[in-house]
Amino acid sequence: MVYRFRVILDAQEDVFRDIEILQENTMEDLHNSIVQSFGFDGSEMASFYISDNEWNQGEEIHQFDMSGQDDSIKLMNETRLDSILSESQTKLIYVYDFLKMWTFFVELAQIAEIEEGRDYPNLMYVHGQIPENAPEKEFTGEDEGLLNGDYDDNYDEDGYEDFDFDENWN
Repeated sequence: MVYRFRVILDAQEDVFRDIEILQENTMEDLHNSIVQSFGFDGSEMASFYISDNEWNQGEEIHQFDMSGQDDSIKLMNETRLDSILSESQTKLIYVYDFLKMWTFFVELAQIAEIEEGRDYPNLMYVHGQIPENAPEKEFTGEDEGLLNGDYDDNYDEDGYEDFDFDENWN
């Protein structure tokens, strides 16, 4: 079977790609398809998050294992699409480049038959151009103020003399 996705950039303008990929492919294959279809160079880290119908961020599917020894994390290259997605679980959030936070809504739109003679993954449709810079994000939650740039106004940037370390430690 073939999974057909619509991948939408979280932005004011309509920017999306429709991608077909085999259900037995991995999340890493989907990641690579998204990166290529939006014209990224693929040099930045990314993650998928399983999402509910209201696009709430759930369990992370990591690109790399940076935990050291946590066997419970899911990795893109070890996770097949059909182990995560189904007719009842259709939504993912994809974040590319954690400094710029390119954020995409990924929705499984259709499960179809394989078409003879077609290569997969397949970029089916392109709409809109990706902006030069990632769209601004408004973060919400427990650390909302800090996440949106509201820092401690009483912080003394010039108070480094008070730190107890040798200036010539190199």
